[in-house]
Amino acid sequence: MSSKPVVLVTRKLPDAVEERLKRDYQPMLNADDRLYSDDEIVDMAASSDAILPCHTEKFTAELIARLPDNVKVIANFSVGVDHCDLVAAKEKGIIVTNTPDVLSDATAEIAIMLMLTAARRASEGDQMVRAREWRDWSPAFMVGSQITGKRFGVIGMGRVGQVTAKRARCFDMDIHYYNRSRLGPDLEAGATYHETVEDLLPHCDVLSIHCPATPETTGLLNAARLALLPDGAIVVNTARGGVVDDEALVGALKSGKLWAAGLDVFNGEPEDIHPGYRELGNVFLLPHIGSATAETRDAMGFRALDNLDSIFAGREPGDRVA
Repeated sequence: MSSKPVVLVTRKLPDAVEERLKRDYQPMLNADDRLYSDDEIVDMAASSDAILPCHTEKFTAELIARLPDNVKVIANFSVGVDHCDLVAAKEKGIIVTNTPDVLSDATAEIAIMLMLTAARRASEGDQMVRAREWRDWSPAFMVGSQITGKRFGVIGMGRVGQVTAKRARCFDMDIHYYNRSRLGPDLEAGATYHETVEDLLPHCDVLSIHCPATPETTGLLNAARLALLPDGAIVVNTARGGVVDDEALVGALKSGKLWAAGLDVFNGEPEDIHPGYRELGNVFLLPHIGSATAETRDAMGFRALDNLDSIFAGREPGDRVA
């Protein structure tokens, strides 16, 4: 009988990642890529040493309490860990890891795309061409908002925020940011630091959100803060839906306070997102695909496996969060 650790894999992973799993572990794979229920996870965990989930599985305190004692690790295939109750995992003695850094470039690309598509009314234009409603051209036709030379504001200047700011500089944008602590001069790269979100917002023609979802950031972008943005600003969110107050953002988009928004993440995703977003023409919507490149998804899987390798070799994993 093999002595390789058994790993419960909750979603279909890239082929290269699954091949490495088969080589080094005894994986319980999800070939149908079906979303497991809590009961199914608990049942399958009975014979597992580790679980390799994605952000689609919610490891609440209740679910973690039900996991058998043989589960030693939750090695997430994600950088965000808001789907895991870290306190409950730590109390139960379960190590939790994530996959930071490897998705920075891909997520920054999506953030820049959301900015451009929202600014230039790409969603409206695409629908118009597909529906054969494009009839003519005039100087007043499909006029958008230019972003070159504008002010680009970042909430959360971690790795993704830094890469996104670097990309925005290619459009000659002036970078402003809020972070829990100020970056050093090399990482700041000429950006203007603001000590509070409130200080930052009046300087944002485009606001790009890159902070993690925590109790402190839940509903961070609310009506009061949206009011501080310049009229005609654009909001981009590739972080987590919970950072945004949906009612407030929909209201600002309807009123014309904001020119547009580009969103890749939502409260209640995938099915229970705010219906107002679907009804607005000045919102560009994506289905949480910030990390969805072949290169990045492979790298995320390999990073999760690196963490498992360390743990089962008796070493401290590089990406431990609990």
